[in-house]
Amino acid sequence: MSGGDKLEFEIRPNPAPVAAADRAALLANPGFGRVFTDHMVTIRYADGKGWYDARIEARAPIPMDPASAVLHYAQEIFEGLKAYRTADGSVTMFRPEANAARFVASAQRLAMPPLPPETFVDALHRLVELDREWIPEGADGSLYLRPFMFASEVFLGVRPANEYLFVVIASPVGAYFSGGVKPVTVWVSPDYTRAAPGGTGAAKCGGNYASSLVAQAEAIEAGCDQVVFLDAVDRRFVDELGGMNVFFVYDDNTLVTPPLTGTILPGITRDSVLALAAEAGHRVEERPISFADWQADAASGRLREAFACGTAAVITPIGQVRFPDGEFLIGGGEPGRVTMALRQQLVDIQRGVAADPHGWVDRVL
Repeated sequence: MSGGDKLEFEIRPNPAPVAAADRAALLANPGFGRVFTDHMVTIRYADGKGWYDARIEARAPIPMDPASAVLHYAQEIFEGLKAYRTADGSVTMFRPEANAARFVASAQRLAMPPLPPETFVDALHRLVELDREWIPEGADGSLYLRPFMFASEVFLGVRPANEYLFVVIASPVGAYFSGGVKPVTVWVSPDYTRAAPGGTGAAKCGGNYASSLVAQAEAIEAGCDQVVFLDAVDRRFVDELGGMNVFFVYDDNTLVTPPLTGTILPGITRDSVLALAAEAGHRVEERPISFADWQADAASGRLREAFACGTAAVITPIGQVRFPDGEFLIGGGEPGRVTMALRQQLVDIQRGVAADPHGWVDRVL
């Protein structure tokens, strides 16, 4: 594939799809990321050849040589977005072109070939069309789409690979946090950081998440749902959660979120919240927030709410913050009015209940 050539997909329907009754049983309570659809997308890349061999075929294990470059040097990136059943019975995705653009940026940071955004979105459309019966019904149900790409060249040498495989799999999901939308408890990591200036913090690569897992395990041991990372330079300023961006809501109608300085993932939900909050009349600021200020402002009541946001969890209120020397509540530990209003507005746009003035909704069927 080169220039403006359109990549054509070969469709190979699964010869033994999951039976309708079995699928219905799986969709009754899919959890998150444990159930998968009948098909997947694969596209290959080779230096000098470009992108080729685009297929939609039965979901199956990927044959891999033990010397595949990704297993040794971790050239891997991914994305996450959802397909929804809407109020009028159609199927939509939310801002897939933004995911496509971020996928390109991640690829460039990891010295990988960028997949053309139109091919990225086309692959999503085709998979959703084929596996549309896997989209759950209900307010929390959606089809989580996981595009990813990794270095598939067989070699041992520290250089960018010459061959890659792009894949999309799909998973019917319910609520990200068990028990639905309720305030979560977060742990502020005293020892670990997520990313440093000049690193891969702004890229969506597996290594960022691998390095966060020891801190997430520490959070769980402390009885918390998620970990919060501070900046790597001063260990003072809030960066983000293990898998989500963070916002603070003040009593003067201001929403604050840490700025994108290269160490924080530029979340698509984050960007959407910034737009919706400004339109709702809030003053929106992207500026550093120190952990000391977070604690002091919560104690004084100046900080009314805090929430985490991301594709998987959408918008989730933060009710309690724990750290080695203590803990504190935000807003009495209850869901905040601004948090829940923004969440409802965003969900309503995603599911076709509310108007979409930004053109964020991409109709698939």
